[in-house]
Amino acid sequence: MRSLRRTPISAAAAAAVLLVGGAVAVPAAPAVADDGDDGGFTIKDPRITESSGLAASRAHPGIYWTHNDQDEPRVFAVDAKTGKTVATVTLQGVGKPRDMEAVSVGPDGDVYVGDIGDNLNGSWDHVWIYRFPEPRELKDTTVRATQYTVKYADGPRDAEALMVHPKTGRVYIASKKDGGGGLYEGPERLVKNGTNVFRRIGEVPWVTDGAFSPDGKELVLRSYFSARGYEWSDGHLGADHAVSAPLQGQSESVTYTSDGKALMFGTEGEQSEVVRRELPGKDGDGRGGGTDSPQGSASGGASGADGDGSGKQLAVPAGLLVAVAVVVLAVRARRRGAR
Repeated sequence: MRSLRRTPISAAAAAAVLLVGGAVAVPAAPAVADDGDDGGFTIKDPRITESSGLAASRAHPGIYWTHNDQDEPRVFAVDAKTGKTVATVTLQGVGKPRDMEAVSVGPDGDVYVGDIGDNLNGSWDHVWIYRFPEPRELKDTTVRATQYTVKYADGPRDAEALMVHPKTGRVYIASKKDGGGGLYEGPERLVKNGTNVFRRIGEVPWVTDGAFSPDGKELVLRSYFSARGYEWSDGHLGADHAVSAPLQGQSESVTYTSDGKALMFGTEGEQSEVVRRELPGKDGDGRGGGTDSPQGSASGGASGADGDGSGKQLAVPAGLLVAVAVVVLAVRARRRGAR
């Protein structure tokens, strides 16, 4: 059974997200990638209309995995150079997905898909994670996937962010809720026979996706209007700082490039754009830029936006962004209501 389509957040919720994330950095011009790096791109495949997750391939440089949220059990490999789908992987051995919201690639080279959305805010007794090895060859194929049953120790949660740590292989989920959510840690190893209980280990803002840096030292979480980076050490959130993020129609996904030099931000919709943001002051070590917030904690406190290295950023007042958000959400509501 499919879950209900996501409903637009209220103006009050939008304002809350803005207050949590601070101002958003809006570029004067698109960032230009260095030669050999993955630049921003547009997803060309007409089948991909609700790109809800994004993950850089480990086996195939310049390839990004994505998927629709309410779809058949399948994922798409998209070439960043052309925006074209170069492989469609259909999953066997799993049930009918309800709301696939996230994808991540683990240190073992396996792809993890989070069927973790719960638009009724706690209606599902359990959610699922699907796992399969990255194909060695990029072509349309069907693979047998492992399905894991997931529950939260403190009850059902709506979630859109699933992150696999690139060193330990441990799986984390960030829940999505007005006023802030929680970061949940899975067991050391997922079990396919039985239930995997995820336990709350930290507090985070409203989150639509997240990603670990390739070196595992930082976790970036994005919301509709901002993104924050958190130091990560021994399985715990550390000091946080603002991260340069684009303002998109429906901010759904984020991933690091495989070299750790930049973040890639995705959104939903037909012909949706994936925007690259450089991480200033880092030589590919996978850690994000920015200035620590005054709180210096994992609370997601407000702070100014950081630049992307171009020196052409503009900090937009939160009040203006609230107005923009209301208009964007109203348009989305009319569009979805007409379907």
